[in-house]
Amino acid sequence: MKFAITTTAILLATASATASAGQRIATFDLGSLDTLDALGLSEQVVGVPKASLPNYLEQYAEETYTNIGGLRSPDMEALGESEPTLILYTGRQGDWEEELGEIAPLLNTSLQGDDYLAAFDTNVRELASQTGAEAKAEEALEILHNELETQREALSNAPSTLVVTHNSGNLMLNQHPVVHDVLGVKALEMPESVTSETRGERTFTPLSAEAIAEIDPEIVLVIDRSAAIGGEPADTDTLAQTLAEAGAENTQVIMLTPALWYLSGGGLQSLALQVEEISAALSSPHN
Repeated sequence: MKFAITTTAILLATASATASAGQRIATFDLGSLDTLDALGLSEQVVGVPKASLPNYLEQYAEETYTNIGGLRSPDMEALGESEPTLILYTGRQGDWEEELGEIAPLLNTSLQGDDYLAAFDTNVRELASQTGAEAKAEEALEILHNELETQREALSNAPSTLVVTHNSGNLMLNQHPVVHDVLGVKALEMPESVTSETRGERTFTPLSAEAIAEIDPEIVLVIDRSAAIGGEPADTDTLAQTLAEAGAENTQVIMLTPALWYLSGGGLQSLALQVEEISAALSSPHN
């Protein structure tokens, strides 16, 4: 597959990045860990949340790196013992921002704003500037953007696609920016029967099997939050059967890699891997 070659090219292009000895980075953001890894900066990483590592970053489970707790349960003692000079965090750790800031300077690496790709580029460049890897970051971004343009063109006639999140047996609409903004796959209109719910500052749009049948997508892409955080995963065959019984018998269900989509998005490697996965899902012959 062409994009698999591109992912390798990004890594090869950045592997010779010279680490700046000035930073000791503890990161709760797996997307940033992904980018640091792609830029050849693993020697600057001192702490990671080991329980949440996706398979392709499993080397950071080694004893070389301090386990700094969970994504929503930082271990402040372990974090302090890792002696970071910079802590990377996102909204998941927002409640501990003040406490984290007492240990070391902070950098919020949440992707901000409505333009996902612009925010992604900004994050990569900021991480590169913090670690002396600016030239390698620009080289990696150029490779990635060239391939994104190719894939957008290839998916210009993609099947009608609905992205959903699975959580404890329930499905919710997920207008994922990698699918709809970065790759330009058209977002489907929701029927009047579909309504959204606001919980705190977040808005959710539950989708029943009947609603999905009414939307009538050719493909449903499932991001399995439950599987990503160690819960009961969705069963592809059961979900397809449920949709068929509701009237969506021609809809194909495709499960995306849970941790890649729910935990480590926003990195140089993860964006390449996500695009590769979407390209394979929407370009293959479908029954």
